[in-house]
Amino acid sequence: MTLPAVALLVVFAYVPIAGNVIAFQFYSPYAGDGFFDSMQNSAWTGLENFQRLLDDHDFWNAVQNTLLFSSLQLIFYFPVPIALALLINSILHSKVRAWAQAVLYLPHFFSWVLVITVFQQLFGGAGLVAQLLRDWGVTDSFDLMTDPGFFKWLITAQVMWKDAGWGIIVFLAALSTVNTELYESAAVDGAGRWRRMWHVTLPALRPVIALLLVLQVGNMLTVGGEQFLIQRTAVGPGASEVLDTYVWHKGIEGGDFSYAAAIGIVKGFFSVCLVLAANRVAHAMGEQGVYSRR
Repeated sequence: MTLPAVALLVVFAYVPIAGNVIAFQFYSPYAGDGFFDSMQNSAWTGLENFQRLLDDHDFWNAVQNTLLFSSLQLIFYFPVPIALALLINSILHSKVRAWAQAVLYLPHFFSWVLVITVFQQLFGGAGLVAQLLRDWGVTDSFDLMTDPGFFKWLITAQVMWKDAGWGIIVFLAALSTVNTELYESAAVDGAGRWRRMWHVTLPALRPVIALLLVLQVGNMLTVGGEQFLIQRTAVGPGASEVLDTYVWHKGIEGGDFSYAAAIGIVKGFFSVCLVLAANRVAHAMGEQGVYSRR
């Protein structure tokens, strides 16, 4: 039953790793018939593409923006699914709970084009908020969608609205495994709702929180490319360029495939380092993390 999934993983995740060799070449797709033939006929450049990274101001700007956006999402987005899961779990009426879950899940299935359109209709220059402020005589130049300084908060708000509801699935599944007798025993001992949540619910969620936190930290260098590509023109590359979009512009649009591959290798290396570091912190806190100690 797992063979189709394994085959997809091998074909689309592991086989393309062989293409990373072009990071050490001056790769030209016109040097041969097909990718592998072109790769064999392309000239070797050694570590030249990696040395370019050190002096590339645009690359370091993309790194800075990526870490900034990821940090804001880690601080503001990561706790939201936990809070929503606790809130939904406290709802006793099954129909109300099902309705709340459906409403919170729905934005996850929206495309980024639709999500950004909704925000444009609310916070753009011709949006609802701007019209209200003009009608009230507050300001005539309200437009958060084109403000580079506000862009980091805008991106975080969009991610929270789109994906927070979907993130609660894992936490609700963890809450469903908590023995109800623990709540009853705590209530008999005089523990109120908040103490039951602090001493029963949150300890049950700790392993899941630690696991997802390790994965979130390891994924800090990967920020949604489509979300940024759509809004890049409105705020400029200085405020919106991240590693994924920088690789796209250098490799796909600019045709500098070797340099883009070098950026991808550096990004992958440091992502692995982040996972290992975060997992070690999880072990120090007594949690298993992604993998257990030997």
